[in-house]
Amino acid sequence: MAERTWYIANEGRQEGPFAEAQFREFIATGRVSAETLVWTSGMSAWQKAGDIPGLMGMGRAPPPVPLPGGPAWPEPALAGSQAVQADFGVWPLLGRILLAGLGLILVIPAPWAMTSYYRWFISHLRVPTVPHIGFSGKGGDIWWAFVLIALLEYAGMARKPALSLLVLVVLPILSWVILRWTLANITSEGRPLGLSFTGSVWAYLGWRLLLVLSFVTIIGWAWVMTAFMRWICRNIADATRTASFHATGWQILWRTWVFILTVIFIIPIPWTLRWYVRWYVSKFSVAAKTA
Repeated sequence: MAERTWYIANEGRQEGPFAEAQFREFIATGRVSAETLVWTSGMSAWQKAGDIPGLMGMGRAPPPVPLPGGPAWPEPALAGSQAVQADFGVWPLLGRILLAGLGLILVIPAPWAMTSYYRWFISHLRVPTVPHIGFSGKGGDIWWAFVLIALLEYAGMARKPALSLLVLVVLPILSWVILRWTLANITSEGRPLGLSFTGSVWAYLGWRLLLVLSFVTIIGWAWVMTAFMRWICRNIADATRTASFHATGWQILWRTWVFILTVIFIIPIPWTLRWYVRWYVSKFSVAAKTA
């Protein structure tokens, strides 16, 4: 029996045909939501995906595989959660990172360069249950935070104890401000998602300082980073969803060292950068809140 092909309506435009497997992926990543109009052969008219019996469950991940004679393998994510994906290409990612870095080096363009990077990066994420994710932040919103970060990077090069201490304390605080601003400006189909960050600035500062200290152990920083990311996810306030982070310390450690080693050879950097960032993104997942 031949597989069905599907069409979807996006902002008044018809897209498709898409193979069954690709259409399932759209559901799993949130590109097709319950409100998306879809059509396939045999349907008399376009219908919302959520109105077609059994359709919205077709992109979910399978249950854990049972071990012979024993319990099922534990799932690495919350029940019902689906991984975030990123669909950017090798050269666009490298180019955007270089432009953002150039903006920080030049200081004055930093707010607009970084905002442009956030907008591009977030628009290329595929977040389950969040169709057409976007970013509405503008360079002038908190321009002072980006300018201060750029200036503090130069101050850190001075290698003076007082300036180094200032950088160590102030940079995390500015990062906390930018994190809150970023979450507040994430949108879905052009409308604010209503996200906020509830973690305190002092707890965030403590995590960042612990991360810096953990580099003394050479490898311990990977486990601190894992715990830090999980703490951030727990403090993202969303009325309908929960976020989680599922990487382990070992996974972060060996992948980071592989990426660092490729930097030595220069040529592989674009490909290993994309490999690393896409993997890191995929370790975040989203699940609907249960009553």
